[in-house]
Amino acid sequence: MADDFRTTEVGERYAQALFDLADETKALEAVRADLKSLRAAFGESADLRRLLTSPVIASDDQAKGLTAIADKAKFNGTTKKFLGLLAANGRARDLTAVIAAFEALYAKKTGVVAAEVVSAQALSAAQLKSIQSALRTALGKDPETTVRVDPSILGGLKVKVGSKLFDASLKTKLDQMKFALKRA
Repeated sequence: MADDFRTTEVGERYAQALFDLADETKALEAVRADLKSLRAAFGESADLRRLLTSPVIASDDQAKGLTAIADKAKFNGTTKKFLGLLAANGRARDLTAVIAAFEALYAKKTGVVAAEVVSAQALSAAQLKSIQSALRTALGKDPETTVRVDPSILGGLKVKVGSKLFDASLKTKLDQMKFALKRA
């Protein structure tokens, strides 16, 4: 599943345009909330992932789909127009990169530290509280934490803060062991 939200050059350019417009129109918080909703929906909805990434869906249809989603979710007008423009330009597949780059721009402007926690199974409230406490201690401030479940990591955790990744997943440990055994 392509739900790794990584920035790209195209994503950064579109994100910068959206960020500047949202900032100018005093809609920065609303646009950010809309993009967070889209990010969550992307992780949960195979239909949305297909809409954005399928090469057989015409950009007009992608624009209609994204506009319908924006209407139903009552997104800010700036977000809605932006999604239509992104799809009309044939760049709907770059939405995840735009969201990642927008978050980076927002963090830089506001000083917010974002952390993404990936686990193989849903975390309990106590586990999440413990992780947030450890992050607070390590970072010296409360991070905005996003939690995602990815069964493919088998067990353990992956924690990403900014460009730093702490990977204590079982899959990575098994891959490292497999590599070490091949070299022996």
